[in-house]
Amino acid sequence: MPTIRQVESEQDIAHVRELFWEYLQWANGRLIEEFGVDFDIASMLEEDMAKLEIYAPPYGRILLAIEGSEVAGLACMRRIREDIGEIKRMYVRPSFRGRGLGRALLESLMREARIIGYPRIRLDSTRFMKEAHALYRSAGFEEIDEYPESEIPEQFRAHWIFMEKRL
Repeated sequence: MPTIRQVESEQDIAHVRELFWEYLQWANGRLIEEFGVDFDIASMLEEDMAKLEIYAPPYGRILLAIEGSEVAGLACMRRIREDIGEIKRMYVRPSFRGRGLGRALLESLMREARIIGYPRIRLDSTRFMKEAHALYRSAGFEEIDEYPESEIPEQFRAHWIFMEKRL
């Protein structure tokens, strides 16, 4: 059974950086393959790391999934409105997929969102992430129109979906 816990130390932040890098490399590769578009991975990583505080308590979270002694994945949540949280950068390393870690991270984030007091939680996802969409739908997420707080650049929006769940 995985352990899901909040980021607590500088070592944890190093794991976050590593997982963000892996996620961005994977996502960029798939964007090129599926849609012929890409982004600057190094710049996006630096932007993400520079704004980690948006995921800090009391209104945000960064959760790590630990399997044995290995960091297997992460998921982040930030506040986008007083009454809405947003899930970002949910990622499970390929060698750990199929073990329920994505579901464990998602359920943990939804529990944290309720503790914070968000009645709704949103997310965005690229259209090629079919397995993730199935997970989100099974947890009660429904597709919605793009929301103003989404950080998806204009050139990528046609390749994204947006979802919401009432908690």
